[in-house]
Amino acid sequence: MRLLHTLAAGLVLACGLVGQAAAQADYPNKPIRWIVPYPPGGSTDVTARLMGQWLSQRLGQQVIIENRAGGGNNIGTEAAAKSAPDGYTIFLVNPANAINATLYQKLNFNFLEDFAPVAGIIRVPNVMTVTKNFPAKTVAEFIEYAKKNPGKVNMASSGSGTSVHLSGELFKAMTGIQMNHIPYKGAGPANTDLIGGQVDVIFDNMPSIIPHIRNGSVRALGVTTSQRSPALPDVQAVAEVVPNYEASAWFGVAVPKGTPRAAIDRLNREVNAALNDPEMRKKLADLGGVPIPGTPEQFWALHRAETEKWAKVVQFSGAKVE
Repeated sequence: MRLLHTLAAGLVLACGLVGQAAAQADYPNKPIRWIVPYPPGGSTDVTARLMGQWLSQRLGQQVIIENRAGGGNNIGTEAAAKSAPDGYTIFLVNPANAINATLYQKLNFNFLEDFAPVAGIIRVPNVMTVTKNFPAKTVAEFIEYAKKNPGKVNMASSGSGTSVHLSGELFKAMTGIQMNHIPYKGAGPANTDLIGGQVDVIFDNMPSIIPHIRNGSVRALGVTTSQRSPALPDVQAVAEVVPNYEASAWFGVAVPKGTPRAAIDRLNREVNAALNDPEMRKKLADLGGVPIPGTPEQFWALHRAETEKWAKVVQFSGAKVE
């Protein structure tokens, strides 16, 4: 009798393993939810929608973008962290996930512990951009104007703790100027007010600001990478005026920790395929993005390095959010 029980238990376990393997081999067999922690129109949203279209075609299942804005990126991040780790919820990782680890006094999650990496997508410059009627035409003139008008320059951002915010804080700290930080719930509404002249400057991610620069709605003063960007070759690097200034954004994909490795590997394979596709690379280049393909482990190494880097910037700037 004991032998029969043992055999039966073994058969149940084997069937369970076979069923689990079959389910993983069949992944995905239903739509995938992609949480983007910002409203439509910003760089994170633009990047996710472009990649989401590719994944929908390659995976044979709809990838549905779910914008969960607010809380400086934290509302969407927490929602993703608490989602079922089954491969059907993915998350758009962005610099705020590295910045917030130091910027915020208390979070209801630990990003590096509560998520598992999938793949990097792109790295992009931020662009120091002003209203088209702003008196300064160069980075040097902007610094001079701000010093002569302390506290009168309003700096928009896509939210407290974003790379857009911290790029501006780093600029303030390295130049000694004063700017009033005006946080928005995403780059879309921030850029709307920049175009309308309600704010003066933004250090926005290139994918969301470059269409407005190209159509003349706003004026770019400098890119935040150490070198000029091929997407805006006539725009100087801020570092040409402020030595050693560098701040760039990057985007990738993560999933709740515990997600099956088979799902992670499939997603990683398809994201990397997109980054090696000539048409997709051109679309990303048009946004100012440089692809960062690789393994999940390589993407997490980047995230850890960025977390350490931005911790120093937060401490340097003295920025804190309750």
